[in-house]
Amino acid sequence: MDNIACAFTGHRPKSFPWKYDETAYDCVLLKETLTEQIKLLTEQGVTEFLSGMAQGVDLWAAEIVLDLKKKNPALRLHCVLPCEGQERKWPTSEQERYHSILRQADEVIYVNREYTSDCMFARNRYLVEHSSVLLAVYNGSYRSGTGMTVRYAKKLGREVIRIDPLTRGVRCEKTER
Repeated sequence: MDNIACAFTGHRPKSFPWKYDETAYDCVLLKETLTEQIKLLTEQGVTEFLSGMAQGVDLWAAEIVLDLKKKNPALRLHCVLPCEGQERKWPTSEQERYHSILRQADEVIYVNREYTSDCMFARNRYLVEHSSVLLAVYNGSYRSGTGMTVRYAKKLGREVIRIDPLTRGVRCEKTER
């Protein structure tokens, strides 16, 4: 990926007050904020987007990129999977959504073929290492995969754009290496 790349990270639906109800007003507003940030990044020259394809923010962001790609075919979606079958225990509708996104993606990358105890963390490290910007829907929880990913991005000097999932406030957190 020679072009400017942005990776996504964010919480699973169970971490939001609305849980899995994507029709909830606050969820709709959060998705609108996420869409606006992705559009801003494309206006700044970002063409490559990496999604870890977990439920919640990762899937939403991938769908947003695919939608924007209809008007801007220069955009590319890279799905970075921790292992084969990460979606097996999800509800059928979410599995169908997941596979639909994978079929439309420009690239599907498996960090591991088999599940391992650290494959999710390996996927998150890959996302950060292969991007210059991390767009995070993050509530500040230290003990979460999203929190670890944000800290790793800062450690590597990546730009972190953080959206608070409740207030929808946006902060750019640049870290100097």
